[in-house]
Amino acid sequence: MRDSRTNWLDTIPKAGGGIARLAYAHAAERGADVDLLLQKAGLSPRQIADSDARLEVQRQIKFLNLVAEALGDDLLGFHLSQSFDPRTVGLLHYVLASSDTLNEALQRAARYSSLVNEGIRLTHRENKEIDLTFEYIGVRRLLDRHQIEFWMAAVMTGCRRLTGRHLTADKVSFVHRGTATSELRTFYGCELRFGADTDETTFPLSVRDMPVVSADPYLNKLLIRYCEEALAHRQPNRSSLETSVENVIAVLLPHGKAQMTEVARKLGMSRRTLARRLASEGLSFVGVLQALRSDLAKRHLADRDLSISEIAWLLGYSEVSAFSSAYKRQTGKTPRAIRQQIGR
Repeated sequence: MRDSRTNWLDTIPKAGGGIARLAYAHAAERGADVDLLLQKAGLSPRQIADSDARLEVQRQIKFLNLVAEALGDDLLGFHLSQSFDPRTVGLLHYVLASSDTLNEALQRAARYSSLVNEGIRLTHRENKEIDLTFEYIGVRRLLDRHQIEFWMAAVMTGCRRLTGRHLTADKVSFVHRGTATSELRTFYGCELRFGADTDETTFPLSVRDMPVVSADPYLNKLLIRYCEEALAHRQPNRSSLETSVENVIAVLLPHGKAQMTEVARKLGMSRRTLARRLASEGLSFVGVLQALRSDLAKRHLADRDLSISEIAWLLGYSEVSAFSSAYKRQTGKTPRAIRQQIGR
């Protein structure tokens, strides 16, 4: 019988670790102390060497952040996607590559994506356009940039390889802040939005019936059976309520809408139910909001491209003075003093 610690560990979202292994090799080639970076991220060389070892998604994100910082590469995730071999994700790749049409492949990518990364839920929606939405499950979205930029670019590259055409989306959106550099604009060839409400790629409906060049209905039927078996045996990922609340608040803050009623609505529950469930975990909405604001403030203050007034807006304050007063009450120092301290 497994103990409670084992059960708890089973609920931590894990990923195949392919991105972390790409980052490790990339950084090693450039002379970075990759083993030290692994240690800081809570990972080991053995986990990197074992291609079958699954990594905690949160640790993979931290490792990518550390590698990007060490190399001074703000587009690390995107750059890693350019050398990514989709065959390394195994079964999922072959299911997509043997699908009949691109839309069929995208639907199956959404259904089976958790086999590759349990921390991201991929949703496929089809109406007047085709939307692929990435949602973080059991993982704090605010900590990530490079993993999501990797997957967004990998999906685009994958669609082009599947169809043998240089497809472009109508729009690509990211929740995190960033800049639509010429390199990104050239690759995507469409509207790029940063600081959006969702991580999403929107395709025109015209791509729906594009044939997959390597379609094989007989092989696809067989592989789908294997995927369904793997999905059935996978431990269901039970996302912590705190993480879910944080991910909703982070998107609502800049719009000044991070109120408990709105967060509860986004999570599909009443304000009373949200309060009760948070209390059952020893939490309060105000406490989660304040802790998240504190974490975000530290990250934003380290970004020299952001002014104090912009940071105040991103944190949901109507005035800089309100942000400064709240931050000083919490830390004993003003935002400007903390920024100067970080710069030393």
